Amino acid sequence: MKKSLCMFSILVLTAGFAFAGGGNEAASKPAATAYTIAVGGSTSVNLLMEMLIADYEKARSNVKFTISATGSGDGIKGAAAGTYELGMSSRELTPAEIGTGLEALIIAIDGIAVILNNANPIASLSMDQIKDIYTGKISRWEQLGASAGGKTGGIAVVSREPGSGTRGAFEELLKFQDQLVKGAIEFDGTGAIKAEVSRNADAIGYISLGSLDTTIKPLNVGGVAPSTANVVSGSYKIARPFILVTRKGVPLNTETKAFVDWIMGGAGQTIVKKNWISVK
Repeated sequence: MKKSLCMFSILVLTAGFAFAGGGNEAASKPAATAYTIAVGGSTSVNLLMEMLIADYEKARSNVKFTISATGSGDGIKGAAAGTYELGMSSRELTPAEIGTGLEALIIAIDGIAVILNNANPIASLSMDQIKDIYTGKISRWEQLGASAGGKTGGIAVVSREPGSGTRGAFEELLKFQDQLVKGAIEFDGTGAIKAEVSRNADAIGYISLGSLDTTIKPLNVGGVAPSTANVVSGSYKIARPFILVTRKGVPLNTETKAFVDWIMGGAGQTIVKKNWISVK
């Protein structure tokens, strides 16, 4: 990721005022006219979005949502085409995408957790070791030496599908863009990655930090656990932004703007803090 996490707060401040009216909580201001907001994109951002929507609808019963989790690429394309008022992306926009008239608002920061099967004895790997696994330089667990914890056998490399924001961020952060090992198992969506790693004792995968649960084992990276506190401190290096994408120069509907303002305000960011990192 070309921009460091330390710049995210600056991006939020500049984008927030242009995109969301400065982040003021305005959920009670719009007239109570029925309206449906179309949202779509990243499966990683979708988990957070569903939590935000569930809470928001309690206060704004006249506002409904359609939400489609089909990947960051689709969210960006959908925002550009006007299919979605709010596209969801778990990677930053490329210069080409910005050039097509899109703009982005960072609503949260998320770590990417490297995951193993619960039966795997390995506790920690370096970023270089993980990169070597995903590029095929390391194909068997015993090649990791002492780090392998006695585990042997072939490594089942599990990755997200092409176009996934999580995959794009993961490959960029570990510096192996477009070098994924031939034969890697590719899945659409976080749930499929978790299911495969939880059933396959030889698998290694990666998912949003906010999607961790007891069905899989999070791997320490360079001895550092994947946690919100460690992402905030900068000690855990595999992290990326959660973004909402809209068309630049196309004003949001009043209800949609109120929702975005609410996300960036105290109530929305309190929900962010449950599993992710607030931008406030």
